[in-house]
Amino acid sequence: MKNGNRLMKVGAIGGVITALCCFTPVLVWLFTILGISALVGYLDYVLFPLLAVFMILWVIGFFRGPSGN
Repeated sequence: MKNGNRLMKVGAIGGVITALCCFTPVLVWLFTILGISALVGYLDYVLFPLLAVFMILWVIGFFRGPSGN
């Protein structure tokens, strides 16, 4: 598999998972079930930068293209 394709896949999959956790209460439910709901207030400090990192990976993979140049 070429580098560009791999970066695009990692960026897209990671971005979708992170976006689901950012914009839906998936992690809030999970934290509540686990009994660590006091940490919910800190999720934005982790999830938004993580989403940015995955989107940057996707853009780098997009510009590298399938040839991996």
